[in-house]
Amino acid sequence: MHTDLSSKIKNLTIELTEVPSVVGFKEEIHVVEKIHEKFQEMKYFKNNPEQLRYIDVINDVHNRKSVLAIVKGKKGNSNKTVVLIGHTDTVGISDYGDIKEYATKPLELKERLRNVLLTEEALKDLESGEYLFGRGIFDMKCGVAILMSIVESLSDDVENLEGNLVFAAVCDEEGNSGGMLSVVPELVRLKREEGFDYQALVDTDYMAPRYEGDDSRYVYVGTVGKIMPSFYIVGSEAHGGDPFKGLDPNHISSAIIEEIDFNTKYCDSAEGEVTVPPISLRQQDLKPEYSVQTPRTSYLYFNFGTHSSTPNEIMEKIIDGSTLAFQKVVNSLNEEYRKYCQYNQFPYTELPWEPRVLPYEELYQRVKAEKGEQVDKVIEDLNKKILLDKEVDERVYALKMVEAVHNMWSDKNPVVVTYFSPPYYPHIYVKGETPLEKKLLEVVNSVVGNTESKYDIKMKKFYPYISDLSYGAAPREENAIESLKNNMPGFGVKYELPIEDMQDLNLPVVNIGPFGKDAHKFTERLEEDYSFKVAPKLVYETIIGLLK
Repeated sequence: MHTDLSSKIKNLTIELTEVPSVVGFKEEIHVVEKIHEKFQEMKYFKNNPEQLRYIDVINDVHNRKSVLAIVKGKKGNSNKTVVLIGHTDTVGISDYGDIKEYATKPLELKERLRNVLLTEEALKDLESGEYLFGRGIFDMKCGVAILMSIVESLSDDVENLEGNLVFAAVCDEEGNSGGMLSVVPELVRLKREEGFDYQALVDTDYMAPRYEGDDSRYVYVGTVGKIMPSFYIVGSEAHGGDPFKGLDPNHISSAIIEEIDFNTKYCDSAEGEVTVPPISLRQQDLKPEYSVQTPRTSYLYFNFGTHSSTPNEIMEKIIDGSTLAFQKVVNSLNEEYRKYCQYNQFPYTELPWEPRVLPYEELYQRVKAEKGEQVDKVIEDLNKKILLDKEVDERVYALKMVEAVHNMWSDKNPVVVTYFSPPYYPHIYVKGETPLEKKLLEVVNSVVGNTESKYDIKMKKFYPYISDLSYGAAPREENAIESLKNNMPGFGVKYELPIEDMQDLNLPVVNIGPFGKDAHKFTERLEEDYSFKVAPKLVYETIIGLLK
């Protein structure tokens, strides 16, 4: 590895950060073009221009694209190939307030932040001179700079490189992962046409303290998954002046929140590592107008992290949880209605409500039994109508599908329909059960163990932040993918996953990232010493170890 790599990575990190690339805007392509331009300037790609290309994001309204760079080693005849990924987009800059024009200017932002009220820790880091601040500098322009610099270093000595590299600088990671999802089929195509023997998928996304005062540095073999359990809740409308004659769907929704939100009972675990508990991302009723009628329907969805549970197992958990919550609402209503009748000296009779929860798959089958092919025609027509709006939110799309199917059902009694909203990120659990998994674990253990550093570097399972690493594989357990497809309305229409290609890749994954703090905050910052000197060495040695 070149001795001047550290300063090269720092300069490139700053240069990439200075190109705004907020996710979801057409300007996001500017940093992708900058990366492509940088590769074109490298000696290897001047001599091999066909090994550098753009990969268009499939069906993208902004015509965004990713960059794919391939380096073929000339030593020996090895087909071993390491896949490298890094995302080029960032979250927005509105949180910087009146200094947002400096959000992507690390060298100027530090002085501007001196006039802003900062936390004690952020101020300490600012004054230390050991951190660079800026939107995206930590998440993850530095990681991209590390990979680009290592690719250049190895390609400069391609005669002594045994094996190959495939690097993808992908867009839209902070959104719907359109970049990575478009790159996955290309990786499979390259595997077949070039005979590449993929060894692992390496990412350099950010790494941060896991708790207050944590000063360790982490290398993660494997990654957390994400799934979005969702609930379409049908109550029974009533006049606001006579509420006990109805069943408020917001009441049920709130009970589901109370049962699931931040409840560690729903955390997923493996090998002593535990996901964060579920957190709600949306809760609202669906009444379109103001009136003194209680709403009839509402919906909500959660962010669920996974380490080992498959979609069908998650579905079972949320059915049990929402059934428990529904029953609590019924019990509470009866108790309050009994008190209300007692206060007014009215006769009390038990309310008619019973908890009912069923998955979308079962709802569809029940409606299909009643309506036959008509239900499919309604879904098809609604698909065409909604898809006219190219920017319709995938979550809203799934909701509209559930709503349309339920509206066709003759049974109008209260019910909770459970389903999955996009997106879905599979977890990748590197157990050491396959030759590739064993090799990755051995290489990373060796690299971490043999790296001399003042830092306490630890190897952990499961990169804890949602990332594009998830698309290096897909579940193979029985019923896992079937449950996902059958309970995610619009799967394969509005929301697509290259499931078969992901299963074809089936790669173990590792994240070796730079160190910093406050990703997605205006105090986002990158610690220079570890990020520019130690992390690149870990990445480099891991790549070389995998190619041996």
